[in-house]
Amino acid sequence: MKSIMPILFILVFLSVLVIANVYLSKRFAFYFNFDKAKIFYFIFAATTVFMIAGITIFSNTQSEFGNIFYVVASFVLGFMLYLLLSVLFVDLINLIFKIQAKHIGILVLALSVSVSIYGVINAFTIRKTEIEVPVANLKNEIRIVHLSDMHIGHFRGKNFVQKVVNKTISLNPDIVVITGDLFDGKINLKAENLEPLKQIKAPIYFVEGNHDNYTGIKTIKSYLRNIGIIVLENEIIEYENLQIIGLNHLRANRHTRDIHASNSYSIEEALDSIAIDSLKPSILLHHSPEGIEYAYNHGVDLYLSGHTHAGQIFPINLITNMMFPYNKGLHEYQKTKIFVSQGVGTVGPPMRVGTRSEVVLIRLTPKNN
Repeated sequence: MKSIMPILFILVFLSVLVIANVYLSKRFAFYFNFDKAKIFYFIFAATTVFMIAGITIFSNTQSEFGNIFYVVASFVLGFMLYLLLSVLFVDLINLIFKIQAKHIGILVLALSVSVSIYGVINAFTIRKTEIEVPVANLKNEIRIVHLSDMHIGHFRGKNFVQKVVNKTISLNPDIVVITGDLFDGKINLKAENLEPLKQIKAPIYFVEGNHDNYTGIKTIKSYLRNIGIIVLENEIIEYENLQIIGLNHLRANRHTRDIHASNSYSIEEALDSIAIDSLKPSILLHHSPEGIEYAYNHGVDLYLSGHTHAGQIFPINLITNMMFPYNKGLHEYQKTKIFVSQGVGTVGPPMRVGTRSEVVLIRLTPKNN
C-alpha cells in the first residue's frame, strides 16, 4: 500500500491541475466573451508547466537565470492559487447578486491581485510573539528568542537577516535558539549572509532542518561554527541549570517514515542515547514537531520546533492543521509543553495569508510547586 501512495498522490495532483485549468479557461472565456476557450487552455496550461518546472528544476540553482526563473514561478504559483479561489468565491457571490460577465472578470482579477500583494507584504512583516512557560526546578527566569525557518535563499539574504537580528536584539534574550531551515537553496549560501548574527551577544544554539540538508548542511554548520554559534547534533549542553537538547532532523521512531528526515536514526533512539537528567529543567530543539511522546518519557519540559509554517497560506493552513497534531503555537502533551513556530521566512511563494512571520520570545519562569 505504501509503495503506491506516491503514485496516487501524483495522479490526484495532476487531476486537480487539469480540472483547475479547464475551470479557469471556461470561466475566463465567459468573462471576456470569447467564443472558444482554446486560447485560455493554452495560457493556463503553459503557466502551470512554467510554475512546476521553475520550482522543481531551479529550487537549488546557483545561476542568476535559474534564480529569476524560480522567483517568478513562485510568485505565479501564489497568484494562480488566489486567482482560482477568487473565481470560486465570485462565482458563489454571482449566484445571489447577478453581475455582468465582464465585471465579474475584473472583480476576479482585482481580488486575486489584492490578496497576492497583501500576502507578500504580510510575509515580510516580522511580528513578535511572546509566551510564558513556567518550569519546575528552574532557578531564574530565562528569556529565549526562538527563530525558525528563516529560509535564506531566493527571496532572502543579508538584509533580511539583519532585520531578524534587530528584532531579536530588541527582545533582550539570554539565549537564542534556531530550529532549522536557516537556508533554502544554494543561490544565497554565503557566509556573509550570516554576519549580522554576530551582533547578538547572547549564546545562539542551532539544529538543522530539511532545507538545510538540501542546501548543504556541512557548509552551513561550518559557517555557523566560524562565527561562534553552537551547533547541536544529537547532544545536550547546559545554560545555567537549563539542559538544552539539540537533535538532527530525525523521524519519530523506527516504525515511521519521513521523506524529509533521516531514516537511519530516530528521535526515540537519539533521546535514549543522551544522558538527560529528568530532575533538571530542559528544552528540546528539533526542526519538526514529531515524537513528543519520547520527549515526555525523558522528562523534557519544553519542546521547540518549526517546519510547518502553520500552513503559510490559506487554504494550505487548513490542511496542515489536519496533517500535524501540533501545527502552530503552544500545546501540552502530558507534562511536556510543545511550541511550534510559524517561522520567520517562507518556502515557495513568498506570501503569508492566514499566518504570520514571527520572532518568538519565550519567558521560562520558575514554577511555584
